[in-house]
Amino acid sequence: MDEHIHQQIPHEHTQTKAVLNRLSRAQGHLESVRRMVERGEDCTEVLVQLSAVISALNSTGRVILKDHITHCIVNAMEENDIDAMNRLDAAIDRFMR
Repeated sequence: MDEHIHQQIPHEHTQTKAVLNRLSRAQGHLESVRRMVERGEDCTEVLVQLSAVISALNSTGRVILKDHITHCIVNAMEENDIDAMNRLDAAIDRFMR
């Protein structure tokens, strides 16, 4: 979905297609890792591939975060929505764990 509801104000997310493409690729790679484990492949190779999946998901998270700041947070600040900043702060804390 290209619209996100923030304080009842719909707006476009510019990176939706890119995020969905990245998630599809990460999902495919994760499925490959699962098959590697099922086949009993070398643990070091599994770890390397799993690391690539984690990196892809982190990269996707950064794209979402940048889009959120550029659109949602800018809009929230124009509306003086301090709660939006608090939610962003909490989301960043969880994302960075």
